Amino acid sequence: MNSSDAQSPTKTLRVWDPLVRIFHWSLVASFATAWFSSSSRDDFHQWVGLLAAALITFRLLWGFIGTPYARFRQFIRSPWSVATYLVAIIKNSEARYIGHNPAGGFMVLALLAGIAATATTGYLMTTDAYYGDDFMQELHSLCADGMVLLILFHVAGVLLASKRHKENLIAAMLTGKKREATDSDVN
Repeated sequence: MNSSDAQSPTKTLRVWDPLVRIFHWSLVASFATAWFSSSSRDDFHQWVGLLAAALITFRLLWGFIGTPYARFRQFIRSPWSVATYLVAIIKNSEARYIGHNPAGGFMVLALLAGIAATATTGYLMTTDAYYGDDFMQELHSLCADGMVLLILFHVAGVLLASKRHKENLIAAMLTGKKREATDSDVN
């Protein structure tokens, strides 16, 4: 390798479109705000929950009509693929994916479902049928607590993949760019 190769900038590829990135960070902000305002007596918590539900609705639509790496068909894989990938992580032999890896794709679905369940149970608590219902309140709290657990796993997975593949995935979700694919990467 000559000295000009060592100094050449890494080529990047636009992976995450602006709408995916705005969705992601807006959902982070709305869930965090809802979490920290959960004991609030005003309507603020409910409005933030409705915002999270609207964001999920948008993302479901964008998963079918959005840019290539935003589409569900690009990153939703079979349970066998997810399990195989998790075993590869344990063996420190997992492939680098340009879009979501199989575990990341599964996590996207789990997070979308978790936010949807949290928002739905929160909404139901405002209806005549479930207003003041202890079971619905407990279910809503369980969904929210489950989301915190999922978020911790998500962040751990992002940090692990960033370290293993020498790529800052948090920065990629800010800029939309990832390192260009090599022959060993999965597109």
